[in-house]
Amino acid sequence: MRFYWLVLGLLALWRLTHLIQAEDGPWDLVVRLRRRAGEGVLGRLLDCFYCLSLWLAAPLAYALGQSLAEQLLLWPALSGGAMLLERLSAPRDGGVPVPYLEDPEDPHGLLRPAEGGAPAHGLPSAEHGAHRA
Repeated sequence: MRFYWLVLGLLALWRLTHLIQAEDGPWDLVVRLRRRAGEGVLGRLLDCFYCLSLWLAAPLAYALGQSLAEQLLLWPALSGGAMLLERLSAPRDGGVPVPYLEDPEDPHGLLRPAEGGAPAHGLPSAEHGAHRA
């Protein structure tokens, strides 16, 4: 197996698993699928990234592997790689998105001193004794 097929398989597995487990999908198709699955075994499978990645990795490992041994090793390896990517891409603050707030006094969102030399947004400017690291 070529390395780029491993990378492509890993990225495709992460993307599909994330789409099915966490996103609404185009025209809300995926979220409707999850709702129809309900609270049963299939519904719990679709809610768990780790479980879902394991089951989605099986056909991918079969398609990418060139021998039975390679396919059997690729199955948990792809799933584990997708889990690592999910953990690396998840927010570090417990999953709560950071709110984005705009300053109503500065519609352009600029971080430079306002006219008259006062620093914008309360940030110190170079003229006002800011220290650079």
